[in-house]
Amino acid sequence: MQSTILAAALLLAAAHGFAADFNVRDYGGNGDGVTKNTAAIQKAIDAAAKEAGTVVFPAGTYLTGSVFVKSGVTLKLGKGVTLLGSRDIDDYPLMPTRIAGIEMTWPAALVNIYRQQNAAIVGEGTIDGDGKVFWDAYLALRKEYQPRGLRWASDYDARRPRLVQVFDSSDVKVGGGLLMRRAGFWTVHVCYSNDVTVDGLTIRNNEDGKGPSTDGIDIDSSRRVVVANADISVNDDALALKAGRDADGLRVNRPTEDVLIRDVIVRASKGGITFGSETSGGFRNIEAYNLTFDEHTPVGILFKSAHTRGGWGENLRLHDITMHGTPIVMRINMNWNPAYSYAAIPADAKDVPPHWRVMATPVPKDRGLAHFRDIKIWNIRATGAKSAFEVAGIAEAPLQRFHFDGIDIEAKSGGHIHEAQDWRFTNTKLRLPADAPVEVGEDSRVTGLPAGTFVVRNPARKG
Repeated sequence: MQSTILAAALLLAAAHGFAADFNVRDYGGNGDGVTKNTAAIQKAIDAAAKEAGTVVFPAGTYLTGSVFVKSGVTLKLGKGVTLLGSRDIDDYPLMPTRIAGIEMTWPAALVNIYRQQNAAIVGEGTIDGDGKVFWDAYLALRKEYQPRGLRWASDYDARRPRLVQVFDSSDVKVGGGLLMRRAGFWTVHVCYSNDVTVDGLTIRNNEDGKGPSTDGIDIDSSRRVVVANADISVNDDALALKAGRDADGLRVNRPTEDVLIRDVIVRASKGGITFGSETSGGFRNIEAYNLTFDEHTPVGILFKSAHTRGGWGENLRLHDITMHGTPIVMRINMNWNPAYSYAAIPADAKDVPPHWRVMATPVPKDRGLAHFRDIKIWNIRATGAKSAFEVAGIAEAPLQRFHFDGIDIEAKSGGHIHEAQDWRFTNTKLRLPADAPVEVGEDSRVTGLPAGTFVVRNPARKG
């Protein structure tokens, strides 16, 4: 009878949000910044999982390796609490996941929600990856690999922990005022998951130098995801939509769909909002609005893919975006970064790892081209740009049915639009020098650009 009453009480408490607190101090946690707390934090999480509880911390800095938040658990980092990532890669266990579009074994993140339901990572504290040691290791490997034609393998062979991983999980919340900084690799990676809310984050990955590959928020082959109220400063793409790479991504064939992104400030990045380059599974029904980018983001709106990626994008809606000094307002490149995008194993390579062979698997040409269509972009305000458009589609897969409305761009050059079919501009203002209009290729059909702001030219005769 007592056990029945206890079980009923727990269910009632969970239903009304009265979950018990589990203090890591009671499980041996020590916030001195020196003691390694991995085991203590995990014990607190495991105990909380039995009662759908909340793990809490006294103020302090808790050095730790990977921890795994379980179903029903809220990991709460209050003000004055920092989780500090270990610099030892062995503190991040190897496990199956997806990295940059390829399924492979890779170190766990610092904080993981891995194949769980109804879990949360929240609070006004800090998750600090202390990632410089991993950045340096990557740059050293890349310096070694590039002369051997292995630029494409660098990101996969230099194993670096992400800051937060949400993998194959549902009903997840991340945010509530968290500061995330110095990620060893990507900051927040949402992969193969659904019903995820990332709301209320500050991300800072440009301390201790320029951390390579430190994306802000990556949404990867996932559904029903909301990203809101973020302030991002990183050294790669800030808001990245991904869906698999090449033969492996086409095999998995999982789209990223039903995504809402809103109210985000990007202070530094390589791309403000980016689709790709991992496009294999496709993108559908994605809306992003109330975004602000500045001069430290080279490209505001970026689509990138490659001839072996495949995939598609449709019903994408980007609107109410402001750019202050962002050099390139919009770039589309369907043959992006060939040294990274195309894997070719050197003939003299020995002991070739399995993921190299996966990446080098040929993709038939008809499956390798990405198809983007039915894209709506409106209410874009950009000042101080270097170029308005840098658009390069592919003849066999032109960029189809893009509609632009309410566009107001002030730039030093109009740039170019090639391999674009049925592009339509309405209510558009382009403030460009008279001698630097938008170059529209004869391979394209574009209507509605204001008179005097464009010139039609055969790309083959350019220059």
